[in-house]
Amino acid sequence: MAEFVELVTPRLLLRQWQDGDLDRWAELNADPEVRRHFGSVLTRAQAAASLEAFRVELAERGWGWWAVQLRDDGRFLGFAGLDPVDEEAPVEGVEAGWRLHRDAWGHGYATEAARAVLRYGFEELALPEILALIAAGNTPSRAVAERLGMTHDPTVDFDDLTLPPGPHRRTVVYRTAARHPG
Repeated sequence: MAEFVELVTPRLLLRQWQDGDLDRWAELNADPEVRRHFGSVLTRAQAAASLEAFRVELAERGWGWWAVQLRDDGRFLGFAGLDPVDEEAPVEGVEAGWRLHRDAWGHGYATEAARAVLRYGFEELALPEILALIAAGNTPSRAVAERLGMTHDPTVDFDDLTLPPGPHRRTVVYRTAARHPG
């Protein structure tokens, strides 16, 4: 077991998953609009399994996909975090990601959470680079990556063959490197 770290921003707490998160997590993953770039919605059982997998990874590594909640009222918003890129992808490294409940969209929460995640990845994990793998048509997530200072690298864009055939397979790759004081 690694030492678990919570990340705190002005408005958010990135923390370990709790049993009480399941209802909102399942609702988020059953929303076709939230899941439109992932090929399909998840059942409650699939959402519960993913929550448990995230919880185990956080406990074992100390970092991963953190649950995101509002600090002022404790409302669960979704997740943000870091994870090694899946073996099926033609790129290697650690990716940053975020997925929020639709009622949390448009408030800057994804950018705020992802900024904390990048800071942790560079300062605490000493990662040389962090990627974001985003469905080509996911304009809001691409905008988050760009607000974070990540750069699209079209030379490594790919079709995600784990997704059903269709327009959501095309994945764009964004990169950002650690900035060292010069």
